[in-house]
Amino acid sequence: MHGKTRTGRQTGGHLRLAAGQAGHHRPEVAGAEVARAAPFAASWPYQTFLELGALAGAVPSARLHARLVLQEWGLAALSDDTELLVSELVTNGVRASRATGRDAVRMWLVSDLGQVVVFVWDASLQPPARADPGADADNGRGLLLVEALSQRWGYFGHDSGKVVWVLLEAAPVAPASAIGFIP
Repeated sequence: MHGKTRTGRQTGGHLRLAAGQAGHHRPEVAGAEVARAAPFAASWPYQTFLELGALAGAVPSARLHARLVLQEWGLAALSDDTELLVSELVTNGVRASRATGRDAVRMWLVSDLGQVVVFVWDASLQPPARADPGADADNGRGLLLVEALSQRWGYFGHDSGKVVWVLLEAAPVAPASAIGFIP
């Protein structure tokens, strides 16, 4: 799919959108969800949207999408942490949507090229809940991972489900003169 800006220019397969716009599916909802969850990100110029079935293949597809988009945006340094968080949020979203009998999970990535917000929608109205896993537990550490890797995170519910979001910031790059390289 090739995106277009408001002026109709191609953007290399991902959407570069003005504030309040969103991806190809239910665009009026996506823009509103971005603005409601993270108003600071609503006007960020880079946004992409992906709707997935609540199936096992959703997680690797979402990870790949995130990695390729971040590479395109010049934010490959955020890929590892973003992919881990996308995996966690989409995995939980798939489980939550399946539990409600719905078959969709939606993901948005929004950036100003210095930070990225990942939004994942699922069909459950239940808020994310921190588990207290034992030392031998195989799962239950998702929110601990989210808290450790993101600068901020949150969620909000609405009549058709909830959106969980995380904010990641790119590490500032020191100017060459600050690290001893003066041309």
